[in-house]
Amino acid sequence: MTERQPAEAKREKDRPWLMRTYAGHSTAEASNELYRRNLAKGQTGLSVAFDLPTQTGYDSDHILARGEVGRVGVPIAHVGDMRRLFQDIPLEQMNTSMTINATAMWLLALYQVVAEEQGADITKLQGTTQNDIVKEYLSRGTHVFPPGPSLRLTTDMIAYTVSHIPKWNPINICSYHLQEAGATPVQEIAYAMSTAIAVLDAVRDSGQVPQERMGDVVARISFFVNAGVRFVEEMCKMRAFGRIWDRVTRERYGIENPKQRRFRYGVQVNSLGLTEAQPENNVQRIVLEMLAVTLSKDARARAVQLPAWNEALGLPRPWDQQWSLRIQQVLAYESDLLEYEDIFEGSKVIEAKVDELVEASFAEIDRIQEMGGAMAAVESGYLKSQLVASHAERRGRIESGQEKIIGVNMFEGTEPNPLTADLDTAIQTVDPAVEARVVAALQQWRDSRYQPPFNHPRPCKALERLKEAARGNENLMEATLECARAGATTGEWAGALREVFGEFRAPTGVSSAPVAVPVEEGSTLALVRRKVDLTAKDLGVGKLRFLVGKPGLDGHSNGAEQIAVRARDAGFEVVYQGIRLTPEQIVDAALAEDVHAVGLSILSGSHAQLVPDVLERLRVAGATDIPVIAGGIIPNGDAEQLREAGVAAVFTPKDFDITGIIGRIVDEIRKANKLDPLEVPA
Repeated sequence: MTERQPAEAKREKDRPWLMRTYAGHSTAEASNELYRRNLAKGQTGLSVAFDLPTQTGYDSDHILARGEVGRVGVPIAHVGDMRRLFQDIPLEQMNTSMTINATAMWLLALYQVVAEEQGADITKLQGTTQNDIVKEYLSRGTHVFPPGPSLRLTTDMIAYTVSHIPKWNPINICSYHLQEAGATPVQEIAYAMSTAIAVLDAVRDSGQVPQERMGDVVARISFFVNAGVRFVEEMCKMRAFGRIWDRVTRERYGIENPKQRRFRYGVQVNSLGLTEAQPENNVQRIVLEMLAVTLSKDARARAVQLPAWNEALGLPRPWDQQWSLRIQQVLAYESDLLEYEDIFEGSKVIEAKVDELVEASFAEIDRIQEMGGAMAAVESGYLKSQLVASHAERRGRIESGQEKIIGVNMFEGTEPNPLTADLDTAIQTVDPAVEARVVAALQQWRDSRYQPPFNHPRPCKALERLKEAARGNENLMEATLECARAGATTGEWAGALREVFGEFRAPTGVSSAPVAVPVEEGSTLALVRRKVDLTAKDLGVGKLRFLVGKPGLDGHSNGAEQIAVRARDAGFEVVYQGIRLTPEQIVDAALAEDVHAVGLSILSGSHAQLVPDVLERLRVAGATDIPVIAGGIIPNGDAEQLREAGVAAVFTPKDFDITGIIGRIVDEIRKANKLDPLEVPA
């Protein structure tokens, strides 16, 4: 009798995806220690989070950087910081993802210079710079320059890396934040693909890359996507992405090699979908979302990073990040997932859904092309208004209970949670003194960069050379490398380009967003609208005026936009000037517009400094009758301090009832103006 070979012996396991943890905070030294610890735990790639001043091209001592330094990532101002960030980490052997967009060219230049100092062969460097400016205009808000110059920076980087750093992904077209800003799967696919088309057209038309090398360009384009909790739809979305990319690159750019046409993507699963209420439920959300991008071999992510269970509460600790890493490792190494071919192949249900997504996405791509492409659709405000509208519709579904979220609008009762029994220790806190130390170190760098042991040439000549190159047509990467080697700072590099290119304030999409929640007789919104009208009448004004402000550098404007749209629908006259304002600008606008309330939205952690600044400026101006409302990711202890400082109300992600928030704002206006409470339920 012949001995039968077990079927398992014939299977060849698939290679696991790159496992990353998105990390960086406080200082380059602290982040370096965190990276080396994570690598020792089995992480297989680095994913660098930069702080908001670095992302938006400001040095740590700029007025807009106040309260933001080291909060949501690591501050990198110059090549010395980059050296410390990667000390004892051999870059030639590392795969490094850098989440950086407007200043991507600058950070890549710093990375290359440090790699050269380590003795690395730069042709072997592997990694990714996100470098997708379109989604910054639409959702993330760390843009600096107008669309034209921004596209030029991206084009120049792609042309440079294809020739000099051929294993680098110079752009990571990012639909991740689009989903968080309200995009449906069709919008997420169509807007990302439209961005890719704009970028590839620009590279092709620049003359920097010959047609025969366009396949190399396409092969280095990667994508960064979001995976939400609707598992089947998300998995089908990834298959649709792959089919559309294959067709676009073959038909529009003539790429014949199927390997070059492969849809290569990394993923972080949905962070803003995590809840502050019953945060332990976020663990199963994270697992389900990860499965959508790993179970299907034909549409499997090349790199995965998972958020931590407590991100709606504040900054995760190293232990929380380790837990997320272990989730990936259990799936990859303990389960049999990697032993099989695509387990969804041939499913009629899956094929039908993928076909539906492909057809609808191509229809939207065609609509955007008819408008002149992604850049034109950004400048016209079309893309932003569509996202604001779809996000408002989703918020309406959550508030009505049509869209269920466990622990938020159903099954709200809960046992005491040992994970959050002590909220002050359930998240990582950044020492407020870090900012002062970083600013002092930056000043010391400026004073000593020309001296031993650094001996950098004076950066003035390099910065002038950069401006000269920007005024002309030459590739900006070499001039940027010269600035990096001269010890220039992030603010100096971006400042030089601001002089030539100017800056850009993206459309907010608020004024053109349609009504998401109808004002039906007897509805909650109708009752709030009545409160607004009665209060305006009591104050002797035509309309209540409400200023929504985004102080500092936090560009996550989704929440602020939804508050602004709902306040408008409730009968307020809304003043919303978009992102990136100083407390002084916000107070000046509040006084000039004679508003009745100010709402401040901050998700980056800078609320502790910026909100009291606004309060103090209003007090000095004699406008203490204007109540200030704060919203964002604000830990309980901080919320209590803000209320003690004079903030009328604090709202966090657990407060999902936007109409109820608007009603509360009316109550605070009445209280501040010594009006009796209204007997109108809201």
